[in-house]
Amino acid sequence: MAHNKKEMISFFLTTRCNLDCIYCYTNKNSSTHSHQVLDFQFACAGIDDYYKTGCRHHIRFFGAGEPTLEIELMKEILAYAKSKDRNTTCEIQTNGCFNSKTAAWLAENIDIVWFSCDGLPSIQDYYRPLADGGSSSVILEKNLKFFQDYAKGMAGIRTTITDKNVSSQTELIQYYAAFGIRNFWADPVFPQIGQKGEFDSLKMETFITEFIRAVRYAYQNGMTYGSILTCNFDEPGEYACRACLPAPHLTTDGYVSACDMALFGNDNDHMNVFIYGQWNQDKGVIEYDPDKIRQLQARKLSNMPTCKNCDIGEYCRGYCLGEVVNEEGNLFGCKSKICTPVKKLFYELMEEEKKYRYFHP
Repeated sequence: MAHNKKEMISFFLTTRCNLDCIYCYTNKNSSTHSHQVLDFQFACAGIDDYYKTGCRHHIRFFGAGEPTLEIELMKEILAYAKSKDRNTTCEIQTNGCFNSKTAAWLAENIDIVWFSCDGLPSIQDYYRPLADGGSSSVILEKNLKFFQDYAKGMAGIRTTITDKNVSSQTELIQYYAAFGIRNFWADPVFPQIGQKGEFDSLKMETFITEFIRAVRYAYQNGMTYGSILTCNFDEPGEYACRACLPAPHLTTDGYVSACDMALFGNDNDHMNVFIYGQWNQDKGVIEYDPDKIRQLQARKLSNMPTCKNCDIGEYCRGYCLGEVVNEEGNLFGCKSKICTPVKKLFYELMEEEKKYRYFHP
């Protein structure tokens, strides 16, 4: 199924984080947003509204900081969602650096756990050190081993590819497969919010060559290895992602966003095109902006001059909308530098290699 069909409500639980990732794309440590925590009543109202839409009852915990640092709030939100529908499913994207008590709860209660990590310990510790400068790989390995033995749901790896790990993507699969991981996603690094410059010297030609090699290795060994570049390859469509629906993402500063990259409503930057609702605490309701919703829903292939006549337009749809808006500033544009790489992947990957078991994280 195409990426835009990942129906869910996301909760950005906190801006606090226990890592100090070099390439972090958020501005969570700015004075405006530091130490913010999602309001529980806001979360409940978001669930109430979302569950009325008829969409799949699936909830997700995400950034801007590390969601497990607010584990008690996470438990409360999941309990509330299940009180509305006991068949609610749940996922999280986490850096994997949490204590054994948190590991046990996640393994027991979360259906899909995506670990954000970058490969061999030397790479992991370089890009994703602990906030105090210590090694994150030691804690991560301990928790991966625990999940291998005790997790009731799926545990997968979501990796950021830079110039330091671009040529070791197959080795990355081999390393994490030893912990029982079978599903992988690898996305090229992108600029911080509000910055259009490149993070590092990653060459897309190298990424594509090594990515294809990794996909082949994974497929031959009964695993999946995907990317945001390929997440719409398995069926044609008009919308690139859930931001175009839009699907709700509740922010720590009390707004409803359509995108993982639009983490705050109270920001004076061009990502505000994704903010389509605000929590009114006094009234206890979320107030939505119908014009913003219509604008986001209009971002489809038939309305995109640079993409609608592309020979693989219906399998790309203008790529990740968050990255496009951040780097190009155009809701109806595309990220032109990835057009050739995406086409190469589409034509070189076999049909079976384009399919995946789980939606892109």
